[in-house]
This record gives sequence, C-alpha cells and structure tokens, in this order.
Amino acid sequence: MEDQERRKLVQDIIEVIKTCYDPEIPVNIFELGLIYDIHVDNERHALVKMTLTSPACPVAGTLPPEVEQKVKAVPGIEGARVEVVWDPPWNIEMMSEAAKLELGLL
Repeated sequence: MEDQERRKLVQDIIEVIKTCYDPEIPVNIFELGLIYDIHVDNERHALVKMTLTSPACPVAGTLPPEVEQKVKAVPGIEGARVEVVWDPPWNIEMMSEAAKLELGLL
C-alpha cells in the first residue's frame, strides 16, 4: 500500500472516530486526546491505541467496541482492533485547543 493511500485511510478513520463521544463530556474522543495512535498495515487492518479518562470510566465496556465497529466500517479497511492503554495516563493537557475552548478551559 502506498503512503498516500495509508494517510487517506488514517484520515478517514480519524473522521469516523470524531463521531464517538464520551457521554459525560460533550466533545468527541479524538479532540479529547483519547486516541494515542492509529496504524494501518499493508493488509488494511487498523490498530487504534486509545485510553479513557480514567480506569473507572463508565463507558469502558462500550466505548472501545463502538470505536472498533466504526473503524471496521471505514471503506477500504479490512479489519480493526482497538487496544486500550493506560500509559501515558490521560490528562487534560492532551485535549485539543478546540476541546478546551468548547469546555471553557481556555
């Protein structure tokens, strides 16, 4: 797969991830900084490394599978896996400027 095609798939994945929200915070999980890495291999399988705002997050059981299902549905993606990681721990500084503005933190 060419780099340009891989970049397009990653961008398409980001766009679909932006439709996922933590129900307690009215900002999508990409802008919240919960997505740490997106990798698409030559077989068009996506690996998304993400975290949650805390290990006790009430959507810990539902949000990662939602992300995985949406990524699998991206045209051109043959498979997807979401890995929840805790290192580095999420903190408010990982949020985008847009998310901080939306939440009145700037």
